[in-house]
Amino acid sequence: MNRSSFTRRTARRLGLALPAAALAAALTLTGCAGSAEPVPTAGGTLTYGRLAPVDNLDLHTQITANNAFAIDKIFEPLVSFTESGEIVDWIAESHEISEDGKTYTFTLRDGVQFSDGTDVTPADVVFSLKRHIEVPGPLAFTAPVADVVAKGDNQVVITLDTPYTPFLSELANFAAGIAPADFGGKTEEEFFKAPVGTGPFVVSEWDPAGDLTFVKNEHYWQDGKPAIDSLVYKFIADDNQQLQQLTAGQLDAIEQVPAANAESVKSNAATALSQSDSWAIEQIFFNTKKPEFADRNVRRAIAQTLDLEGIAKATTFGTSHAATSLIPPTIEYSAADPGVALAYDVDAAKADLAASAYPDGFTAKLLIPSGNAQRSQIAQIVQESAAKIGITIEIDQVDIATFRERFKAFDYDMMINSGQSDAPDPNGLVTFQADPEGFSQSFWTSYTNDDVTKLMHEGRTTADGPERQKIYEEIQQILADDAPYIPLYFASNLKGTTSKVNDFVVLPNGSVRFQDAWLSE
Repeated sequence: MNRSSFTRRTARRLGLALPAAALAAALTLTGCAGSAEPVPTAGGTLTYGRLAPVDNLDLHTQITANNAFAIDKIFEPLVSFTESGEIVDWIAESHEISEDGKTYTFTLRDGVQFSDGTDVTPADVVFSLKRHIEVPGPLAFTAPVADVVAKGDNQVVITLDTPYTPFLSELANFAAGIAPADFGGKTEEEFFKAPVGTGPFVVSEWDPAGDLTFVKNEHYWQDGKPAIDSLVYKFIADDNQQLQQLTAGQLDAIEQVPAANAESVKSNAATALSQSDSWAIEQIFFNTKKPEFADRNVRRAIAQTLDLEGIAKATTFGTSHAATSLIPPTIEYSAADPGVALAYDVDAAKADLAASAYPDGFTAKLLIPSGNAQRSQIAQIVQESAAKIGITIEIDQVDIATFRERFKAFDYDMMINSGQSDAPDPNGLVTFQADPEGFSQSFWTSYTNDDVTKLMHEGRTTADGPERQKIYEEIQQILADDAPYIPLYFASNLKGTTSKVNDFVVLPNGSVRFQDAWLSE
């Protein structure tokens, strides 16, 4: 992220709202597939191939992409972010921050309605944010929120116990979306079967083990959006099958283009490749509850057997770059340049293993989801690399649902998974991957380092600038040296569309702003 975006974010933290013209530009940023200046048309159904079904729409209890990127079509937060990670006012028209950094006052936009046609009020915001605080979900506020109250007919005031630098970033998460107060008189179970929000789409049909169909929200606050009449999330568990159906025109877009096929999608006249930088990092994770991986020397040994440049080249075909830090360069305070990662050095790996409690090696299983050719290839490289120092890796491949159940239950030795920031501040990724008391217990690794924990808390309260940058650089160095996980490469968002899909806007967290999309006749 460039220095200018840092400066603009800092301005907003001082209470300077983004000008209306800038917001309008942010809402119309596009990545078109088709002619240079096509004339937008309304109507039609856009069918989107996805690797996992939507099985839960409760915005406060979910985090995985299969659910998150459906939830954010229904519910919207007070502030959001653009393609460049720029925080902008969303269903709030503006916000102000007190000089002491502890009071945030949000003014709601006029005329914002829920999908049932009722007006959004401060009471709805208060209810939603208080439930977000009360429900111990995976993206719970780490901000020290003291109170959330309504002020007049169109304002909400949030008071913090102490200043908290990444608060706006936390408010930009889909989990901070706004629902009707008391769920509009429904029970939680009833409400989340057919949820009501301010987002561009409304659930029409839903099979929690299969497909989900949205229809346009006729009361959406952005004039003329969405252009499409309906959006279908089509569950296809294999990325190659998705690609085949895209090429055949059976799908209008797909969630993930295999890196090996990116060039063919780009060069095919009937399809288009959407490629953009992301907040995601493909990684190997160690379950430090296992004795072998509680040993720091073992983790370091495996890390140093891996040629990250070679892995990125072999498995991403030039679409992504080898990871040199935990925080990707798209997020402020990344240490990616010059980098802090352990170097590829088999001799050093052997020395670390010799210094461990397992100098003669051992056998471990590497958990991966089926249907993902890229992760299968990475697993084979890891297997071959670890064998050079006497560690035997067995590949344990299971379906995606079982994969998620297993790692969340700590039922794994090692796994390949993607770390993903949900907002543009580095605190989010560090908290999720290094906070032993957090929801994920350091991304289900159970890793604990007192120095990292101390620095993490300092990073939350230190004002943006050189001192905060130093904190996050130190965190990244410790994590690289301890290797509770091994960042492999900074992933690109690779999505595909047919040539009739226009204004396909992909955010850095991997979500798509389908309210901007439209279909050529």
